[in-house]
Amino acid sequence: MAGPLPISWKHVGLGAMLLLLAARAFAAPFVPEDFPIPERVEAEGFVLVPLGPAVLEVDFEAYMGSIDHLQRTFTHSENWPRANLTAEDAVADMAQEAALFESRRAFAYAVLTPDGTRERGCIYLRPSLKAGYDAVVRLWVTKAEFDAGFDEELERWTRRWVENQWPFKTVAWPDRGIPWAQWQALPDAP
Repeated sequence: MAGPLPISWKHVGLGAMLLLLAARAFAAPFVPEDFPIPERVEAEGFVLVPLGPAVLEVDFEAYMGSIDHLQRTFTHSENWPRANLTAEDAVADMAQEAALFESRRAFAYAVLTPDGTRERGCIYLRPSLKAGYDAVVRLWVTKAEFDAGFDEELERWTRRWVENQWPFKTVAWPDRGIPWAQWQALPDAP
């Protein structure tokens, strides 16, 4: 990546549109009002921080450096990430994630190196839109981290963290216990 992204909140027009779409899917707070949301979690070899403007550049660099890998292993789509994503797209995405986090409707975390200079991946905790689950957890790591074996390590850690620290009863792990096609075929939640 050549130079820093031009970060400007004037680009949030697209983000506002994305927030309206997300608001339909995530209409109510996802966790009880008295549940303390982790803002920073330190683990062996990485730290979690909420996705938002503070990590915009390292996030953009991470997913843009792993486009093919993430399209195959995370999104199952050519829509994200894709080579023509712009700084405006990245700012809109960060605005959406930060607003969802702040409103307690969904939680996305950047998985950073301990010094915060590089993103190793991301973890997303979302309300389930499929029947039978109250939460969905998805995660990805960059191609380099995947090749180094970090994907399995992060999944094991995340499963323990969600089980021990979050108030969910039935958690779905699409692509990690539930095959993607099976997950997609499940009936929608009422």
